[in-house]
Amino acid sequence: MWSIEYKRPARKALQRMPVEMARRFLTAFEALAHDPGRQDLDLKPLQGRRAYRLRIGAWRAIYVLEHERLIILVLEIGSRGGIYK
Repeated sequence: MWSIEYKRPARKALQRMPVEMARRFLTAFEALAHDPGRQDLDLKPLQGRRAYRLRIGAWRAIYVLEHERLIILVLEIGSRGGIYK
């Protein structure tokens, strides 16, 4: 099983977003920790980066997979309009 680490911007975003949406992200990342290759979540590799995007509604999370340490590192979580900047 993979571990999940949240960078400070991601932790702060989870605290600021609606509780139900934060709960959905936490549940999705727990599911990814069991199987990072899941097909039932809206995941997509980002172009030009070694990162992935998880989409839930109008919110996005950007994360990387550190295969050497088996860690899912969540970099940022935010609304669709501002997350890619």
